[in-house]
Amino acid sequence: MTTQLMSTDDRVSRAVERLRLAEARLARRRQTDCGPSENARMAMRYVFERTDAGEDVTPTAIAEHLEISTAAVTGILERLHAGGMLAFKANPRDGRSKLVVPFDRSADVDDLDPLTAAVREFAEEMPPEIIEGVNEFLERLIDAVDDACR
Repeated sequence: MTTQLMSTDDRVSRAVERLRLAEARLARRRQTDCGPSENARMAMRYVFERTDAGEDVTPTAIAEHLEISTAAVTGILERLHAGGMLAFKANPRDGRSKLVVPFDRSADVDDLDPLTAAVREFAEEMPPEIIEGVNEFLERLIDAVDDACR
């Protein structure tokens, strides 16, 4: 077998594939007892961001944002509420619905996941001259992932 050096493009695409596989393994681990699920983390982030922007957040808005059913969101919200992460209050514009609010807004949603802190640390260690290129690459990658299977 001939040993051939991989081009930079091959190394990057293979590293991204390894990252995707690692994230899939992490998501499976989180389905049991290894912290909040990916959907729970995304729901928390959405509630924090929208609340910080002065917007009301409903379970339906969360379901639309996550592109999952309202029944699935109900389960997620019940677990987050039981864990003391989210609270509910009556919707003043619609007495039949409720709003979702952070239980403790002094908390940082990123603190829910130690992996986020590690990513921040890695980013802080990056040389400033490559940050823009890495960010551009990741934004394009995010767009490609979001566009897949639509």
